[in-house]
Amino acid sequence: MKRLLRSTVDRKVCGVCGGVAEYFNVDPTLIRLGWVLLTVCSFGTGLLAYFIAAVIMPDA
Repeated sequence: MKRLLRSTVDRKVCGVCGGVAEYFNVDPTLIRLGWVLLTVCSFGTGLLAYFIAAVIMPDA
């Protein structure tokens, strides 16, 4: 069973993007670029969502 966990290996800030990339089996760089695009287009809401995910998601 797959679980959505923060990455302990592939982390830049909190490991959220690395964990999402491991869950969906894609390149973490694509997830990071998508998250930056979401943050810029939503006037910072993506940044708030990132830190909420960092609090909610457990470490691997």
